[in-house]
Amino acid sequence: MLQSALFTKTRKEAPSDEVSRNAELLIKSGFIHKELAGVYSYLPLGLRVLKRIEQVIREEINKIGGQEIWMSAIQDKVLWERTDRWDEEKVDNWFKSELKAGGQVGFGITHEEPLTRIMAGNVKSYKDLPTYAYQFQTKFRNELRAKSGIMRGKEFLMKDLYSFCRDEKEHEKFYEKVITAYKEIFKRLGLGDLTFLTFAPGGIFAKFSHEFQTISSVGEDTIYVDEKKGIAVNKEVLNDEVLSSLGLSRDELIEKRAIEVGNIFKLGTRFSDALNLNYTDETGKSVPVFMGSYGIGVSRIMGAIVEVLSDEKGIVWPKSIAPFSAHIISIGADDKALKVAKDLHEDLNKKGIDALLDDRAEMSPGQKFADADLIGIPYRIVVSEKTMKADGFEVKGRTEGKGKIVNREELFNILKS
Repeated sequence: MLQSALFTKTRKEAPSDEVSRNAELLIKSGFIHKELAGVYSYLPLGLRVLKRIEQVIREEINKIGGQEIWMSAIQDKVLWERTDRWDEEKVDNWFKSELKAGGQVGFGITHEEPLTRIMAGNVKSYKDLPTYAYQFQTKFRNELRAKSGIMRGKEFLMKDLYSFCRDEKEHEKFYEKVITAYKEIFKRLGLGDLTFLTFAPGGIFAKFSHEFQTISSVGEDTIYVDEKKGIAVNKEVLNDEVLSSLGLSRDELIEKRAIEVGNIFKLGTRFSDALNLNYTDETGKSVPVFMGSYGIGVSRIMGAIVEVLSDEKGIVWPKSIAPFSAHIISIGADDKALKVAKDLHEDLNKKGIDALLDDRAEMSPGQKFADADLIGIPYRIVVSEKTMKADGFEVKGRTEGKGKIVNREELFNILKS
């Protein structure tokens, strides 16, 4: 990718009505475009990051047996009336629309209902269970508080996984696998040391649900963290009974602000009962399927990463999800440095290392360096008269103070490591 070919441009200022740091930096660096409050378009660089986050999640969910599907965003009113979740007094963040032929539809806020109906047409016997289905799907929620950039939007990308088991015991085994998978996901995304399994209210489904909370001063939630045990308690359930049941001491808990980046919870048979999802057990008895739900906000994670890992110069992307592995910058008035830079760019791509080449002739070195810091690609590689004399390249990590000149083989080893 040549930077001169990118239609997106960096900018000095974000929209004046944007208050979140994640949206300010992502807009200034050309990753997203703000359509209106809580609604953003993902531009070439932003989409590359979003897809890489998605792929990390996909790999870990596939490992525990998830089967990927894709469901419609348009929702059947009748289906949601059967579970008592169409009434806006019960669920107040619907986007709804009138059909020209008459009747109403909604735009998906979550997908328990349609997937339960799908499973009702496929699950008949105990031999069909357990099964686990997930998707990456745009969700629509009529949020009033759309002031957190891409961390809380009216339209956002979510991974939602649903489990269908014979009974609660079978469900619990998978539930623990999901906890392990989520921990690995956040570790791979560069948030492992900052993200805690958090006990939260379980609502009508269970005593507890579990959230995954990433520590951040701009987080909307207050949690109490036991750093030694790696778990936390949401403010809403902090009491002596809960602490005792979890083996936690109030004196060892540290109050933190945090961003919820994932949640998992037990559904039981609430949707199975309402939508007739039953299976025949070994004795011939009809039994309702036991369900669980497991969400990760894909676009929300992208915003959280910018919030917690950026610095005064711009974004700092973890290597696992950066839009490119390296940012090559050509410096010099003549074409010699650019020719060497293009040759390196081609060589890296042949070796499976994707790089962005800043070939913009009209930009000064200072402007190129500032843009590179703002965009946040893990490694900056400079080709200049100085490096060519040394028959090498200057390489510097995004958060390193100084670069060093290395030969081509050393550079490949650094980028591959």
